[in-house]
Amino acid sequence: MSEEQDYVDYVTGALPGLRRIAHLLCRDPHRADDIVQNALTRLYVHWRRARNADDLDRYTRAILVRSFLNERRLAWARMVRLTGGPEDVPAVPAADGPDVETRTVLHTALQRVPPRQRAVLVLRFLCDLPVAEVAEILGCSEGTVKSQTSHGLTRLRTLLGEEQPR
Repeated sequence: MSEEQDYVDYVTGALPGLRRIAHLLCRDPHRADDIVQNALTRLYVHWRRARNADDLDRYTRAILVRSFLNERRLAWARMVRLTGGPEDVPAVPAADGPDVETRTVLHTALQRVPPRQRAVLVLRFLCDLPVAEVAEILGCSEGTVKSQTSHGLTRLRTLLGEEQPR
């Protein structure tokens, strides 16, 4: 099988999960698709190295999260805010869990958490990844992941109006 076919086969299987993570990170289906496309382009460019990685899914998630964080640093991402859109855009399927209202409130609050903390929270709690894997994806220490998790949860609790634990 050719390298290109290996890439196509991998991306075909991984795409729904990557779209879900990107959507959780930015809550905008169009931006999520852009972030996934950017990540998949980078993956294609480095496919020889990527397919030899110990864990290809982890390698790909790292590219995706870094694409999100890099995109957030660009000036246009802070200045251009498009709202609305075509009604026929399919939504990313939601995971089983809380009702729609609770999920909407949580995702709205999550968007107000700083991007790096949001990435940690999404990877740790919504993707259920261990601290060590999140640290590897973000290129930081496990202690940084733990502190970002703590700060992110504190910010999220504040935004949701919950009492802070003492």
